[in-house]
Amino acid sequence: MFRFIFSIFGALFSLVTLGLMMVAVTIGAVFWIYGRDLPSHEFLKQYQPATISRIYSGEGQIIDEFAKERRLFAPADEIPDLVKYAFISAEDKNFYSHKGYDARGMISAAVDAVKSRGRDVRGASTITQQVMKNFLLSGDRQAERKIKEIILATRLEKSLSKDKILELYLNEIYLGQNSYGVAAAAQTYFNKPLTDLAPHEAAFLASLPKAPSDYHPVRRKERVTKRRNYVLREMAENGYISQEVYLAERELPLKSVQNGDFEPFRDQLPPRDYFTDEIRRQLSKDFGEEEFFSGGMTVRATVDPEMQIEAADALRRELEAYDRGLGVWRPTGKTLPEDVLGDEAAWREALGAVSISRDIDLEAQWYPAVVLEIGKTDARIGIENVAEVEGGHWIPAKDVQWARRMNADGKLGSKARIAADLLKVGEVVLVRRMVADSDGSFIRWTLRQVPQVQGGFMAMDVNTGRVIAMQGGFSYQHSVFNRATQARRQPGSSFKPFVYASALDSGYTPATIVIDAPIEINTPQGLWRPRNSSNKFYGPTPLRTGIEQSRNLMTIRLAEEVGMDVVADYAERFGVYDNMGRFLANSLGSEETTLFRMVAAYAMFANGGERVEPTLVDRVQDRFGKTIYRHDKRACVDCEAPFLPEGVGPRIVSNRDRVMNAITAYQLTSMMRGVVERGTAARTVGLSVPVAGKTGTTNEAKDVWFVGFTSNIVAGCFIGYDNPRPMGRGATGGRMCGPVFQQFMQKATAKYGGGDFEIPPGGHFIKIDRFTGARLSDEASGDYVVAEYFRDGEEPIFGITFDGGFAMGEGLPLIGRDGGEGGKQVTTSTGKKATVGPKASFGSLSAGGLY
Repeated sequence: MFRFIFSIFGALFSLVTLGLMMVAVTIGAVFWIYGRDLPSHEFLKQYQPATISRIYSGEGQIIDEFAKERRLFAPADEIPDLVKYAFISAEDKNFYSHKGYDARGMISAAVDAVKSRGRDVRGASTITQQVMKNFLLSGDRQAERKIKEIILATRLEKSLSKDKILELYLNEIYLGQNSYGVAAAAQTYFNKPLTDLAPHEAAFLASLPKAPSDYHPVRRKERVTKRRNYVLREMAENGYISQEVYLAERELPLKSVQNGDFEPFRDQLPPRDYFTDEIRRQLSKDFGEEEFFSGGMTVRATVDPEMQIEAADALRRELEAYDRGLGVWRPTGKTLPEDVLGDEAAWREALGAVSISRDIDLEAQWYPAVVLEIGKTDARIGIENVAEVEGGHWIPAKDVQWARRMNADGKLGSKARIAADLLKVGEVVLVRRMVADSDGSFIRWTLRQVPQVQGGFMAMDVNTGRVIAMQGGFSYQHSVFNRATQARRQPGSSFKPFVYASALDSGYTPATIVIDAPIEINTPQGLWRPRNSSNKFYGPTPLRTGIEQSRNLMTIRLAEEVGMDVVADYAERFGVYDNMGRFLANSLGSEETTLFRMVAAYAMFANGGERVEPTLVDRVQDRFGKTIYRHDKRACVDCEAPFLPEGVGPRIVSNRDRVMNAITAYQLTSMMRGVVERGTAARTVGLSVPVAGKTGTTNEAKDVWFVGFTSNIVAGCFIGYDNPRPMGRGATGGRMCGPVFQQFMQKATAKYGGGDFEIPPGGHFIKIDRFTGARLSDEASGDYVVAEYFRDGEEPIFGITFDGGFAMGEGLPLIGRDGGEGGKQVTTSTGKKATVGPKASFGSLSAGGLY
């Protein structure tokens, strides 16, 4: 009997043993089969996650950031233990003891699934397994993927430390709200660094990996609070926090940025503008878009935030002034449905979703608003981020009487008398506060609109090329097109200094006489008759007067004398063009270029003729802090010296190329000072320091310019419609861009100073009559006397006239300096009296341009 029983038990034991062996062999075979062609995990040793690239101002303040995945990389030794313990408690409490997978956890999960009949199916993946899934495998729930995950996890545990695995996990994991990794999530939800997180905040972050979309801190507040408290309990049970801390922390309310409890990090940054977006464009080109958006670059920008604000304000003022002067109201085209207008919460939510400019600060902040009601003469509005008041906010009738409404069919209505003539219920508009100049007290809400006319402005250091301000339009949020760097426009007369520079370097002088008389040129397109903007001509005139009064006919004759090949070579040497066309019309600025190029070229006049490369970036560092780009490559000779004599600073040696003769640069600068002092910019530009510049106005005033400079700052302005069209008879570079330059440079000179332009050695001054070019005595004085700088050893020959090969007809009525015909007696260098011929009338001239 016992033998029979023993035989049965023996058979059963053999079967069980054999079965276990078969299972073991089968499992081994399965793992061998799936383990053959798995991806390598070795690259994780050198893993570099995609991280945010940040742009800093010169003062070290973050002004913008760019990323495809919003991630801030945090090394393991910089992640607080509290945060690590929260995630371990939530996801893998045996993390520090298992070898990559948790057999007990998997069995427990299987038992729970059976007990619940499939309703409670939960994963049993360790943190190591999740790392493998996130990096090397898909996220599908298949047995095959699970087997591969376990195999890779065990391999990873052998090659990386636990802290390194945890580092990979905590930096790669997605935690909702476009936040990747714990550092970015802490900033997104609490606007705090990891080191400042409280236990309940760390527990909240650890609640998110399970299902970020299902644990929104506002929409799913109750659910995520329960999950947070579960994580806190696990932390207490695992000994990471005390029972007292657990009981206190679980009672705390769930606060978050999304709930309005903390200020969003993005709100601490200035709105994205043209400057940082241009940095993005240029660095994406230089380093590659992928590297810029994911390389964790640290970029030190050249921008001066104070001057950037001034540049935006100056350009916006002029654009709005021109637009308001047209008297046309253009609806935004944005409307809200009538069924939301009666509910404040509803219209506020709908208004917040409207795409409209929110980055305009001109006189005061501009706000989106919706017309809620049309009254008898006024209109009630609801304003974004402005609380309602008793009686509501209103636009009075007198605020609309400047304009006529532009209707959908493109026709203008009659001039508005009451608000209903311009506005309709449900329309979205822009408004700002109007306040009293005396004490800043509130007067009323006033309607505003983004002008159709656009423009660009840029300012830079003439010696280093550092761009301190750049504004590419009225509003970046309205149009991201940067008109300072991307818009190719005709520079008009602002190009003329390059013609004059080529002449001065070719042996001409500021006193050289060129004929200002009619010209006819046969072209393939027909007979071209260029003209001065005054429709008058002035006879023999010195170069100085030609540039001061922007004489087109003189410029064409001079270009013909020098040769367009030489002019084009100068334009290309200064970077205005890459390959300029050799056509006479181009001497008047008919070939398109950008404001960015023009301002950089003018800087070389200001610094004495040395090449300067404009830059928006001082330095770029990679994610490890290594400098991979530095703009200033000048050598500091004495910076390594242990000591310097008292009162002696380190010497900075410039390695810049020379693009023009220093004396030529000074002569041209002196002539362009005349543009500001008595020429086409005299009415709008005038600073407390010496300033030079040149206006530009093209045919029909489709483009207007002014580019000018002091001894250390160069700045330029362009204004025109994006689709070029005439801006009207009164539009000129001096009248429209001059005030923009003036406002900005007043602030710039107050901050950066300015002084006399440096006189290069190798020359001497001779007084001449600026109307006639005649040499005068050293004692001569008067508004017609100017001291010109001539090269030593080069005695100028006075009286020679150049016509460019275009003859001047007999008996032409020439305009005198007082507007009529006649002459004037002057004292020559020999002390004798002489009568000089009739010349230009300065009060009757304007900017010149393309004719």
